[in-house]
Amino acid sequence: MHAITILPFIEEQAAAQRQGSLRHRDFDPKKTAHLIIDMQNGFLKEGGAVEVPMARKIVNNVNKISQSVRQAGGINVFLRFVYNPNEARPWTSWYDSLCNPIYSAERRLAFLSDSVDSQLWPQLDYQPEDWVLEKTRFSAFVPGTCDLDQRLQAAGIETVIVSGTLTNCCSEASARDAHQLGYHVIFMTDSNAALSDEEHNATLNNLYVNFADLAGTEQIVDYLQQNTIPATKPSLSII
Repeated sequence: MHAITILPFIEEQAAAQRQGSLRHRDFDPKKTAHLIIDMQNGFLKEGGAVEVPMARKIVNNVNKISQSVRQAGGINVFLRFVYNPNEARPWTSWYDSLCNPIYSAERRLAFLSDSVDSQLWPQLDYQPEDWVLEKTRFSAFVPGTCDLDQRLQAAGIETVIVSGTLTNCCSEASARDAHQLGYHVIFMTDSNAALSDEEHNATLNNLYVNFADLAGTEQIVDYLQQNTIPATKPSLSII
């Protein structure tokens, strides 16, 4: 797992602004979605197109959160990063500008929708009722590249829990956009993975004040259990 470091002045600033460390602790599990970002073969397998070794170490935590969300009546959404060669508005600012031709060609090929690298990591706890959506940008909320926002709105979702990889790329981009769209964002400290502790912590410190609450796996599981209202058992009439 990453060695997590939140700078003292960031903690102080966030606590003062929130009047507490976690503002979204009373979220409704049934109006909550767990976004599992890019936990795909290309990021997790050894020798994958964009191997993130730490991503393999967070799988158990991701699964634990998914199981708790499912049991509490929430929604798990598995996001897959893919390259769509027929996209109406190609992502030239990334593939043609910030990537050299060889790197760009390798990434396009690796993440075609039907490629091995673009498939979900087999050790993830995925169930038939969970959602699987494709996205063609780092963020899952870019209009015209993924319909996640429309689906979440239709399902009445208010809070999103963000897990996945890379912490400082697709997870962070999705968390920032979710916040801007009005969702309550809880960003997981120990079920996101980057290539280094420095990059992971940079995202946590950047998000904490203005974009998201931070929480660990055990903490969020506890809140999911505490906030779940037990089904009322029917009373028995004695005649």
